[in-house]
Amino acid sequence: MIEFAEKERIAGEVFVRLAAAVDEFENYAHPHAVRVASLADELAKVFRLARADRSSLVSAALIHDVGEMTMKRDYIRRAGPLTEEERLDLARHPVIGEQEAARSGADRGAQLLVRWHHEWWNGGGYPDALRGEQIPLAARILRVADTYAALMDARPFRPAATEQEARRHLTQWAGLEFDPRVVRAFLALHGLPELRSYAGHEHATGGAQITEAHTRAAGRTSEQLSEEVRAARGSPSFHPFACASPDGTRSQKAAAAI
Repeated sequence: MIEFAEKERIAGEVFVRLAAAVDEFENYAHPHAVRVASLADELAKVFRLARADRSSLVSAALIHDVGEMTMKRDYIRRAGPLTEEERLDLARHPVIGEQEAARSGADRGAQLLVRWHHEWWNGGGYPDALRGEQIPLAARILRVADTYAALMDARPFRPAATEQEARRHLTQWAGLEFDPRVVRAFLALHGLPELRSYAGHEHATGGAQITEAHTRAAGRTSEQLSEEVRAARGSPSFHPFACASPDGTRSQKAAAAI
């Protein structure tokens, strides 16, 4: 359950609606980004992140894949593997997401977490090939929470994993994709509804289970939702920071989780 401070509540609720729109575009069967945000915040509490850092992390978790929705590529929703050209194209989405997060009024910390949510502990991630402690702790937390939540739900190209399978995946890739310390902390979490798998659940037609948040987001563009956030926060509509172009490279596995 995500709780917003009073001064963050209006903008936070708009981020939740934007998250629902991204989930629907990505064809998740159940709400994904809210789940990621809840798990990430639980880990942030374990690591005693400051309230401001937790707020940035929750915002980033809610809109971490807004770049994919902005790109509007059909292959994101398609069943089957990606071509190498599509994989390289998709690797642009964290930087595009960073730009969209800025336009949406997210704070700079959240913008950078969106940019770095695909960085790997061993340096094999993207867009900046950061490694180890170069990656902010909040981004390492987001990497683990996003991967676990994605595995818990069915995608067009694979069924949902069980909780045991997802935990095994995190363990196997600790030290490669994931910070081992964050994985250990995550595996110590118990009793949270967000940890449950949807493996074996029937899916609604078209693969999308429409929640109240999805309904509120329906029929509105990401630009309209972003404008609501800017209005709530009084933030500028331009992106104040220059972004380097990603090299599009990626090593190790093809990240079946997401």
